[in-house]
Amino acid sequence: MGTLTSLALVTLAVPFVLTAQTAGPASPIGAYNVVPELPGMGRPVDTAAVAARRRALLKRIGSGSVLIPAGHERNIEQDYVQDNDFRQDNTFYYFTELETQDAVLLMTARGPDSFETILFLPPRTPSQERWTGLRLGPDSVAVRLSGITKVLPLDSLEARVRAALQPVYSPRPRQSDAWANNLTPIVDSMRAVKDADEIMRLRRAVDISVAGHVAAMRAARPGMYEYELEAALEDGFRRNGADRLGYPSIVGSGPNTTTLHYDVNRRKTENGDLVVIDAAAEWGQYTADVTRTFPINGRFTPRQKAIYDLVLGAQQAAFDALRPGITMRELDGVARKYMRDHSGNLCGERTCDDREFFNHGLGHPIGMDVHDVGISRPLEPGMVVTLEPGIYIQGEKLGVRIEDDVLVTAKGGEWLSAGAPRTTDAIERVMSGR
Repeated sequence: MGTLTSLALVTLAVPFVLTAQTAGPASPIGAYNVVPELPGMGRPVDTAAVAARRRALLKRIGSGSVLIPAGHERNIEQDYVQDNDFRQDNTFYYFTELETQDAVLLMTARGPDSFETILFLPPRTPSQERWTGLRLGPDSVAVRLSGITKVLPLDSLEARVRAALQPVYSPRPRQSDAWANNLTPIVDSMRAVKDADEIMRLRRAVDISVAGHVAAMRAARPGMYEYELEAALEDGFRRNGADRLGYPSIVGSGPNTTTLHYDVNRRKTENGDLVVIDAAAEWGQYTADVTRTFPINGRFTPRQKAIYDLVLGAQQAAFDALRPGITMRELDGVARKYMRDHSGNLCGERTCDDREFFNHGLGHPIGMDVHDVGISRPLEPGMVVTLEPGIYIQGEKLGVRIEDDVLVTAKGGEWLSAGAPRTTDAIERVMSGR
């Protein structure tokens, strides 16, 4: 997705709690064994991963309590519920991987190795579940599925909070919540570097997103409406098990390729148009962020290819410079220098790195948010970022953006989204097989 204005696939061996179904080669990318007792997507909890995150948080705090509320279902009578009517609060999910609603997590640190975790759950209401679906209740099922050994009824929370060890931390406390310290900066610093479970989820989200982009390329024909391409794209996501969209899909053709966050997707394409698709799937609460640019008729013109290859070269230069310790701002400078040194007269009297043509930052972290935490800190192994240079020439109705998701490793970076063709030759080969 368009970045903040201020700024060969290699498989890692990672613990894999979410066992993929083995229905054969046609099994969707995002398939897993659903746990019927769990609400929401029914995705198994990696109990070891969330327990490790809870321990890491409490060690950082040293002494005190942490209170984290779960999300609440949106009101279909008052809110705009156009995809899912519930998405779990990111902080609650990070420490539980549960999609249960109206719960509260209370954690206490009494010293370096003295930690307690309590999950508070509302009682189950069978009549309400006929409308809302399954809920977790304060019982042995919740203990078994969450990996949290102490689960109590929600009505016992108030007394526990009154007796909670001070100081108390909570995400984004209101100004009136003078009793609570802001937990968010601490959690954000943890979320910036992904653990093995998070990287697995991001890989799955990226692979699903790649499948959607390839499906859109293969469906493309001059005269299609942008929303028809959007339908082919998102069909590729859904058929492969996406939980939801990572963000509204951007499908811009012709003049719309130069609008960074164009997501109306109404125009009828014309022969000779380029199409910019910036779209991705969410899987397991984690979202990819992938952009591809391709010709609607399957063949780049020499002018389109020249601009495209300059953008691709800038992206490759940034990737080659990526390493632990470098910042996104420094990588942005690498990409712009490549454009400046290789522009020639492609963008007229100015070089193509000029803010007139490359008018956004090079990239950003991804995770549970498409613009995830950690944008300003030096890169570390385990961070996942986008590299997304672009050139937009409004006078020619010509825009090109290429965006890939990259895992930072000890030696540099790993392309996660390389399954979506990046070079003009590879794109034309995919589209020729339509």
